[in-house]
Amino acid sequence: MALKKVKGNFERMFDKNLTDLVRGIRNNKDNEAKYIAQCIEEIKLELRQDNINVKCNAVSKLTYIQMLGYDISWAGFNIIEVMSSSKFTCKRVGYLAASQCFHPDSELLMLTTNMVRKDLNSQNQYDAGVALSGLSCFISADLSRDLSNDIMTLMSSTKPYLRMKAVLMMYKVFLRYPEALKPAFPKLKEKLEDPDPGVQSAAVNVICELARKNPKNYLSLAPIFFKLMTTSTNNWMLIKIIKLFGALTPLEPRLGKKLIEPLTNLIHSTSAMSLLYECINTVIAVLISISSGMPNHSASIQLCVQKLRILIEDSDQNLKYLGLLAMSKILKTHPKSVQAHKDLILACLDDKDESIRLRALDLLYGMVSKKNLMEIVKRLLGHMERAEGSTYRDELLYKVIEICSQGSYQYVTNFEWYLTVLVELIQLEANSKHGGVIATQLLDVAIRVQAVREFAVTEMATLLNTFPANVAHWDSCSGTMNEVLYAAGWIVGEFSVFLLDPEDTLKSLLKPRQLPDHIQAVYIHNSLKLLTRMLTKCLEDGNPREIFRLCSLFVDKVTPFASSGNIEVQERSSSALIIIQMLKDELQMVNGGNNEVDLLNDDLSVATNGNGQTGIPVTAEQLIKDFATLFAGDLNPVAPKAQKKVPLPEGLDLHKWINTPPEVSSPSSEGEEDMADLFVASAELHGRSERKKYVEPTGEELEKMREARRMEQNNNPHYLKGSGGSTRNSIKMRNDGCDDIPIAEIALEVPLTVHSTKRSDKYLMDEQKTEKQKKKKTIVKSAKKTHKSKHKINYSSSGSESDEPKQLHVVNTLIEMPEGASMSDPDDNEKGVDLNDPHRALDIDLEVPSVKEEVRRKTEKSTKSSNLIVSHEEEQNSSKKPKKEKSRKGHKKSDQSHDLLGFAKEDGSVDEKKHAGEKIKRKKESKKAKKSDKEKITDHTTKKKLELKLGYEEAAGISTPSKEFA
Repeated sequence: MALKKVKGNFERMFDKNLTDLVRGIRNNKDNEAKYIAQCIEEIKLELRQDNINVKCNAVSKLTYIQMLGYDISWAGFNIIEVMSSSKFTCKRVGYLAASQCFHPDSELLMLTTNMVRKDLNSQNQYDAGVALSGLSCFISADLSRDLSNDIMTLMSSTKPYLRMKAVLMMYKVFLRYPEALKPAFPKLKEKLEDPDPGVQSAAVNVICELARKNPKNYLSLAPIFFKLMTTSTNNWMLIKIIKLFGALTPLEPRLGKKLIEPLTNLIHSTSAMSLLYECINTVIAVLISISSGMPNHSASIQLCVQKLRILIEDSDQNLKYLGLLAMSKILKTHPKSVQAHKDLILACLDDKDESIRLRALDLLYGMVSKKNLMEIVKRLLGHMERAEGSTYRDELLYKVIEICSQGSYQYVTNFEWYLTVLVELIQLEANSKHGGVIATQLLDVAIRVQAVREFAVTEMATLLNTFPANVAHWDSCSGTMNEVLYAAGWIVGEFSVFLLDPEDTLKSLLKPRQLPDHIQAVYIHNSLKLLTRMLTKCLEDGNPREIFRLCSLFVDKVTPFASSGNIEVQERSSSALIIIQMLKDELQMVNGGNNEVDLLNDDLSVATNGNGQTGIPVTAEQLIKDFATLFAGDLNPVAPKAQKKVPLPEGLDLHKWINTPPEVSSPSSEGEEDMADLFVASAELHGRSERKKYVEPTGEELEKMREARRMEQNNNPHYLKGSGGSTRNSIKMRNDGCDDIPIAEIALEVPLTVHSTKRSDKYLMDEQKTEKQKKKKTIVKSAKKTHKSKHKINYSSSGSESDEPKQLHVVNTLIEMPEGASMSDPDDNEKGVDLNDPHRALDIDLEVPSVKEEVRRKTEKSTKSSNLIVSHEEEQNSSKKPKKEKSRKGHKKSDQSHDLLGFAKEDGSVDEKKHAGEKIKRKKESKKAKKSDKEKITDHTTKKKLELKLGYEEAAGISTPSKEFA
């Protein structure tokens, strides 16, 4: 045996340890995978040996290899074997490997239950500590159930090291096995007053994490936490406690009144920025919760805003971000306090860090008013021109729209200005991903604001002509700005009454160009609306010639779209062509079809029928009127959830088949052949793929193609146009004597400056002019008043400055909803409940006894009642009254516990409460006196009966359980 040990130790001298493995991996960078595969083979040989130290060395190397991304799950049994070693050094390596390799769903964990329990009950505190540390990484529901009692006993250990680890470990147990929370909570509550600060901090951490999702269950611990907050000097523990108070104050507003003073003292005194930030957050939460029942805490708010300004002005980007984040919370309840720092927030838009710029944009959303909306949007548009990066520019664009559209456009006073801003955004960001957002805004404003429809139609008509039509803009990767054409086409067709040149707009809608299919379908549909409007006007004028011309124009333009590859475009164009062709056929037949009249003949001025009226057939006239009724009336906006709120008719089952589905059967070979040649013969399809004939275009076709390409280049604003000559001549002209031209400076008396003013800036300048005129008028009025009465004080000037501009256009807020549905109906999808959240199972009322405790109490009561054989009436009289007293005492205790931290009652109607309290006391005293007399009589009778009964039992030799235990 000794020789075998010496031989084993001698062989170990040549084994690779962890240091050799790391050194070898670094030396074999080119063949790292090959070297590691070789090392894994050596490790497998080492794991087969009997020496536990060799296995420990192999597991330590496997741990490092696992960190490089290699799978070591095949060594699970060997890891458990090293974990069960009696040596602490090997045990530590085993638990480290288990924490990295095992997970809660591992099948091998069932083998570790007794081994971990043995380590937890070990006399060596470090063995138990290693077991707790490793167990926290791979604990499962079964291990939590089996080991929860052992971990709870460690919470009462005499060693602070184990108590701290056990308290922290219990949090992982609660997540996996929530039933352990109620029996472990009293011990956890005791650890809040533990003499060791580490154990105390661990208990605070666990309770704060438990209360993060379910704070109402821990409201009774508020006095203990308040004591810790006022006495502790540990900043990290204070941060946890202050976070917990921030979650508890919405549940108990009286708690917030008590917290204001210590929190403001901490804000004044602390130098730790993390603690300062949490104090400010909690003060904001407290002021929100007590804002309804307390006077205005302007001093506390101003203090928080001043401290946050220091954070925002700091050079540390993390502090700046946190300052902006907390400022946005204050903005929700106290916007005026934040609006005073508008310049500081606007300066953050020029920060290098994109996250800070985005946070500043969120703040601007809440700082907008009717007065400063145009100014803020102007600053954002200018910032968008200078900004770099498509994602940030997209965010700026979205924020501009969000700022203007908030609250059903409550801050927009001039919608013509807003429409020009939207058009400028389209021109600025041609490749933005928020084209759909701009399109919805254009549609919403045009539908809701009737006074601005004429302006919207003219803007959209120019947009249809000026928007670039090259293929690059229809790439979905480059952006979705082409969606604005959808809105432009719809607005132009729906409100075509306001068009100045409807025929030109009709031609631009039906111009052949490469558009997305859904936009092309909308173009065709709205061109039919536009044509109907033009035909009704011609009908009123009695001009059949113009009607026929417009129908021919429409048919010629729409015919190519009938052969489109998209089914929607094809269907809309085909149906429109059939309708207009019917009208065209009716116009060609005058006087009942006997005499055909060419309405396009120049010699005939006006065609007339037999009655001497205008030569428009009655059927054609009726067709035009029917077309007009199709598109008559205004459309109201529909609520976003209107479709979901439509009630299902009775007897309709959406999950039922309309037609019975065919039986699934295996098709025969003949059927497969028939199905293969159903649409196209397979031989023909194969031949078509093989041969692709190239047809040489003729000279005329080449000339037409060149002319079409030149027209496209001329219409494309992004294509650089050259001179009329060929490229070779232009190159020669560039090279001929260009370098010999001298450069001369032009002396100008007035410096040449180019002003780039936007159309939206004109509305801001007009508003500023009107404000100046108003100020002048108020100054003149105030001067006249002071001239008349010198001794009177005038307040009109300050009031006029605060007046906001009036809204020029009225917004229609009517929304279409189904009958019987309301906007406040709950939606299950919007509850925001995470079904996979483990904290949902921890929502346990700790004051309500569990089922096991209730059963145990009932059994105890039944055993006690069986000891005394007393009459049923006397039992009721003797047992009900103490229960009532206990229940009353319980009510008193609950009232006392509910009155947390010794809060005073509200100061309203004190005298009335005193009088009511005195009356209640008198009634209670009179009732108590009557009850005491009755209880004396009943006690006297029960004593006599008990004495008689006990005497009888002693005489008969009967021993009761109560007497034996006594």
